[in-house]
Amino acid sequence: MKFRFLFPLVAIAFSPALKAQEAAAPAQPAEAAPAPAPPAELTPELLDKVSYFYGTRIAGEFVQNQLPVNLEAFTAGLKDTLDKKEPKFQEKDIEEFMTQFSQIMMAKQEAAAKEAGGKNTAEGEKFLTENGKREGVKTTASGLQYEVVKEGDGAVPKAEDTVSVHYHGTLINGTVFDSSIGNDPATFPVGGVIPGWTEALQLMKVGSKYKLFIPSALAYGDKAVSPEIGPNTTLIFEVELLKIDDKNAAPAPAPAN
Repeated sequence: MKFRFLFPLVAIAFSPALKAQEAAAPAQPAEAAPAPAPPAELTPELLDKVSYFYGTRIAGEFVQNQLPVNLEAFTAGLKDTLDKKEPKFQEKDIEEFMTQFSQIMMAKQEAAAKEAGGKNTAEGEKFLTENGKREGVKTTASGLQYEVVKEGDGAVPKAEDTVSVHYHGTLINGTVFDSSIGNDPATFPVGGVIPGWTEALQLMKVGSKYKLFIPSALAYGDKAVSPEIGPNTTLIFEVELLKIDDKNAAPAPAPAN
């Protein structure tokens, strides 16, 4: 078993720069002056900038994955490798301590998720209890809550239908985690989304706009699916049902020979 970070540094360094250069460079007429020649050699100033860039990218991986690091030991490993020195640890040692590290980090993540899940459950239950008392909010047998913003007069989709909607999703504290507003409508099967959506869409007529208050059990349950949506998170959506697509309709049977 090998544990290693894969950082395509050369590709990272050059690909964005080249793309940016291509995007920024307007089309030049044939008689335009040639572009200035690139530097003839790698200057200390340029090397400093590139080296700093490498550091930010590698550190970004640690931050993104919430990995602790001893900067002094990390720098020593980096220096030994660049100086082509014999590594301090053998492969079998690396496998052993990286396995220990992975187990510790996994336990920490599980404990943090359990704590966050308990907090989110309590906050969600309190919110839904109070929200369900508001005038105009209806609660179904499953626990889904909805409020009719605008009632349409079109057809009601079935679970096997495909629909197009506009939506705006927030947490109970108002944080926006997803939205189609300002973009193309979202199109998907009614039966292919979270249970709260599947149930709500089959209550709506085309042209309707509902506000949905979805308990975690009808959303993503105890899974953390994004930095915003942790375990046992209650979700709020404003959903406008635009149309029912017929592209999934069964084809007409072939004529008998």
